Order: sequence, then structure tokens, then C-alpha cells
Amino acid sequence: MKKTLIGLFGVVLMMAGVARAQAPQMPKPGPEMKRLAYFVGTWNSEMELKASPLGPAGKITAVERYQMSYGGFFLLAHSTFKTPMGTVKELAVFGYDTQAKVYTYNSFNNFGESEHFTGTIADKTWTWTSDMMMEGKMTRQKFTLEEVSRTSYTFRFDMQPEGGSWINVMEGKATKVVKAPAPKAQ
Repeated sequence: MKKTLIGLFGVVLMMAGVARAQAPQMPKPGPEMKRLAYFVGTWNSEMELKASPLGPAGKITAVERYQMSYGGFFLLAHSTFKTPMGTVKELAVFGYDTQAKVYTYNSFNNFGESEHFTGTIADKTWTWTSDMMMEGKMTRQKFTLEEVSRTSYTFRFDMQPEGGSWINVMEGKATKVVKAPAPKAQ
């Protein structure tokens, strides 16, 4: 009996040592974040804004710089938009909510605005949605992005005021800036 207790005590001590050696590992980003890596790099965008509560009609150009950050758990975007109302500078943070199983998008700009969307992807089509109060009414927003190639995508932004129909307020395209290969040494 005494030998059994000593042997059992030895096994318990050995198991405790193994448990300590297998300390919790740092979490790793899931495949959803790897999917967001499509955007990493610099993109030039051109879009046509239609007259709406968002502002007057006109052309908008943008330069957007995307980088993975915080251990690959977030995609950061630093953007500069030239709009009919002036220059907008924006910081956006993309992530993935593992509980709700949706992508997240939160942006903040120099006009004092912030936006919060959730998104899904089906094949090469991203769909981002949000609800917001506009002119005292709840308004649905939908941003749809279609990956055309590794270096090109198209997009559109639609709104649906409470009790109304969907209206398109913007369409555009983006092209990734691809660096030319360095010349070969002779």
C-alpha cells in the first residue's frame, strides 16, 4: 500500500511538471484573418458619389494603405480621400468576431465621424452592413465589394431609409499599386 501511494505521488508530480511545461500558447489568427490579407498593400480608388444625404454628387479619389497588425489579428487601413467636401483622412480597423462569425469594421476620420459595420464573404464578394440614424430615421447601409483579380476590385454603396427602397449612392473601382521589379544587375 505504501509503495502504491509513493508511486501514485510520483505520477502526480510528473503530471504537474508536464502541465507546467505545456503552458498556454499564444493564440494565432484564424483563416478568416488570412482572407483579409487580400487587401494588404496600397490601393488607388476612384468612385462616383451620387447626390444624397451623404453629400453632393462628384468624383472621389482615394489612396488606401493596408497592413496586418497586432499579431495578424487586425487589418489596419490608413486612407486619404479627396471629396467634393474636402480631404478626408481615415483610420479603419478590420477584424473578425469569432463568436458572431462576422468580420468587423470600425473607422474614424477627421470629420469627427465613426462607422461600424459587420461583414461576410461569399466566394469573392464581401458584403458589409450597418444601421445608423440619418435625418432622424433609421437607415440601413450596405457596402458590397467584388474582387475582380489580385490587384483590382469594384464596389458599391447603397442605403435604405426606414420605410424606403434601396438607393445606390456610390460606385467605384480600386487598383493595387504594384511595384515594378528591380532591374537586374548586369
